Amino acid sequence: MYLVDRDFGPLFIKFCTYFPYAVKVCLNGHEWLKRQLTRRGVAYEPLDNGIRSTEDAARVQAIAHQLDAAKIDAVVRKWLRRLPHPFTAAHRAAGYRYQLSILQAEFALTQVLDRPLTGRCFFEEVIRENLDIGRPDQMQLIFDRRITRRTPGQFRTRVLTEGVVPSLHVQYKKSKVKQYHKEGQALRTETTINDTYDFEIGRALHNLPALREIGFAANRRLLRVEHLSHDCRIGADHLDAVTQPIVVDTQRAAGLRFGDRRVLALMQALCLFALNPTGFRHRDVRTHIAQLLGRDPDEYAAGQTTYDLRRLRRHGLIARVPRSHKYRITSLGARIAMLYVRVYARGVRPAASLPTSAGSRRGPQAFERLDAALANFLQEARLVA
Repeated sequence: MYLVDRDFGPLFIKFCTYFPYAVKVCLNGHEWLKRQLTRRGVAYEPLDNGIRSTEDAARVQAIAHQLDAAKIDAVVRKWLRRLPHPFTAAHRAAGYRYQLSILQAEFALTQVLDRPLTGRCFFEEVIRENLDIGRPDQMQLIFDRRITRRTPGQFRTRVLTEGVVPSLHVQYKKSKVKQYHKEGQALRTETTINDTYDFEIGRALHNLPALREIGFAANRRLLRVEHLSHDCRIGADHLDAVTQPIVVDTQRAAGLRFGDRRVLALMQALCLFALNPTGFRHRDVRTHIAQLLGRDPDEYAAGQTTYDLRRLRRHGLIARVPRSHKYRITSLGARIAMLYVRVYARGVRPAASLPTSAGSRRGPQAFERLDAALANFLQEARLVA
C-alpha cells in the first residue's frame, strides 16, 4: 500500500499474505520534517533527503529532534486501523496486535558546502589519504578488511575519475557508514544499521533513541578521523610526553618511542579500531598486533597485550568504557596514531629503502626527488624554517 500521510508524507506498508502475516513499514524522517516546517511557516529550501538552507537553522534542528518512536508508532497504528490486513476485528479483540521492531535505520548528517567544487576536491583528497589498498580503479574502504579479487562477498566500488561522484564506505558487521556528495552541493554522511544486535541493542521500536545516538556518533567519528588524516599535526609537548615514560597514580608506564616496531603495530591497530562505535576488547587487538609484528597469536602473549594496553591508557591514547572490559580510542590517541603510521609509512620507510651504493645512479636522483617533495610539503604545511 503506497500512502501519502499528512504528517509523514510518502510511505508504504507491505503486508505478508502468509502466516505469521508480517508487516513492513518504510517512512522517511526528512519528509516528516519538511511537512512540519511547512505547517509551522518556517521558510526553507529543500534538498533531496535534507534541508539545503533556512533562516532559522536552530529551530529546524529542534523540530527534527521531536521525531521519536511514539510518533512513528502512532502513524503506523493509524493506517493499520484504516487498511485491510489479515487480523480481523475478532482477532484484535482477542489481543492479537502488531509490535513494531527496527529492521533498518538510517541516520544522516548533511553538511551543505558554500563552495561545492572545493568540497569535492577536499573529499577526494581525504579518500586518497585514508585509502592505501587495492588498485586505483577499484578504490573501496572496508573497515579492517583487505579487498582482492578472491575476497568473498558483494562490495561496491566507486572509481575516482572525472565525472564520477566520489563515495566512501566503512563496513562494521552488518552495518555501514557511507559518505558521498549529495547533488553536488553537500557532503552527506549516513550510518545505516541493518542489525541492532551489532551494537548489543534489541530491535524493539523503543530502542530508537539508543540507535540514534550510535548512528550520529558514527557519523561524527568518521568526520573526525578524516579531519585527523587531513591534518594530524600535534604539539611538541604532546609528542614529547608520549615518547617519554610516565607515572600515573604511582604506576609507571614506558614511553611509546617512534620507530619501535611494537609501538608502530600498536598505533596501526588503533587506526583499525578508530571507527568502532562500541569499543574494542583485549582479544580484539591481540590478533591484529601479532599479525602486524609477523608473529603467531600464541607468540604474542596475553600478558604482553595487557602491558601494551596499559601503556596506551596511561598515556591517554585510549580510555576504558565504564562498567565494561572495552576500550575506546581518545581524540589524542587518534591524532598520535595517525601521525605515527603516516610519517613512518610515507617518510621513514621509503627513505630508508632508497639505494645507497656508490655505483647506483638512482640513489642521488631519488634523494633529490625526496628533498624536493619534503620542501614542497613543508611549504604547504607552513613548517619551513
